[in-house]
Amino acid sequence: MKTLLPTSMNRYILTALLCLPAAVFAQTATAPSPSSQPTLQAAATTAPAAPAPAAAPAPVPNNQDYRLGAGDAIGVQVYQSPDLSIDARVSESGVISYPLVGSVQLGGLTISEAEKKIGDALRTGGFVKVPQVNIVLRQVRGNQVAVLGQVSRPGRFPLETFNTRVSDMLAAAGGTTATGDDVLIVTGQREGKPFRKVIDIPALFLNEKSDEDIVLAGGDTLYVNKAPMFYIYGEAQRPGPYRIERGMTVMQALAQGGGPTVRGSQNRLKLHRRDASGKVVETTPSLTDPVRAEDVIYVRESLF
Repeated sequence: MKTLLPTSMNRYILTALLCLPAAVFAQTATAPSPSSQPTLQAAATTAPAAPAPAAAPAPVPNNQDYRLGAGDAIGVQVYQSPDLSIDARVSESGVISYPLVGSVQLGGLTISEAEKKIGDALRTGGFVKVPQVNIVLRQVRGNQVAVLGQVSRPGRFPLETFNTRVSDMLAAAGGTTATGDDVLIVTGQREGKPFRKVIDIPALFLNEKSDEDIVLAGGDTLYVNKAPMFYIYGEAQRPGPYRIERGMTVMQALAQGGGPTVRGSQNRLKLHRRDASGKVVETTPSLTDPVRAEDVIYVRESLF
């Protein structure tokens, strides 16, 4: 065997020493160290999960849904059954005529209840195995309330929810006008009997919970009368008719008319008021006397 020379031996050892760190570095780079594995596992377990689908909104209670009434126009659609999608109007008896099923009583039902009833009829008759019925309310004619008198927008308004109250309907009509009274009258039918109620309008909003804010029913009528008026003339700054506010006195009525002119006197007033028989009686009022409807206040000239 050939003997290595010292110089060759030195070169061989030097080469081996240089290659050894590179091999060790390559091995540590390709194989993860045991200490790094728990870190990777922890990162995998703590990674954010995919966002869960948003929860469906809670269904509106049935007593708050709109209930179908006579004259309402609806559109009935059945998924993947275009021949069963129709437009219909609820009759006076509360029924519609539906293909294959015939007459279906929908009057008084909510939208969800009507969808279920038509779906059950299609399933029971064997026409559609799993019917998916959707009803769209196209025009409201059945459950309506009339708002008349001294309101900003008189007319007929639909009962969009089952628990619509007097304050809701008054707001829909734009509230009372400047000449509107402080009370309104609700008339209609309750359990087949005539219904009438006089409601204090300010109490609906000033009190935290007013028993006067009743739930309305289809066919009700809300009427706001013209507010009681008084009249002032003579030596007043602004003669004319004015609305009587609650608890108004003669002094307040005089102030409403701008007070007396430079020629008039608040101490020389005359009040014309009708008595129980309808006769007009003239009196000299005190400034603290209450003002009544249709009173006429005359401001006379000063003596000096």
